[in-house]
Amino acid sequence: MKPNIGNMMKQAQKMQTEMARVQEELTEERVEASVGGGVVKAVMTGDLKLERVVIDPAAVDPDDVAMLEDMVAAAVNEALRQAQELASSKMSQVTGGMNIPGLM
Repeated sequence: MKPNIGNMMKQAQKMQTEMARVQEELTEERVEASVGGGVVKAVMTGDLKLERVVIDPAAVDPDDVAMLEDMVAAAVNEALRQAQELASSKMSQVTGGMNIPGLM
């Protein structure tokens, strides 16, 4: 039995529309990661943009800048991981779990 090309095209267009909608929604989503007991926090959007880094002034030790830098990197990396997981989860709802190259 031949697949119905017209039906497949409609399904592809519907999926494309849904993916665009989800990508737009992701711009409004936020994830937050903190390290050091909340000393450093990173907030990232669902479309993988770093929105803000918050540092407790008590964590600023001029004699140990390296530790603060490490905490900032750790918080940003964790926020990025969470944002990627969020985007992947939302996209897989649209794609039915298909791995489509070029998507988040």
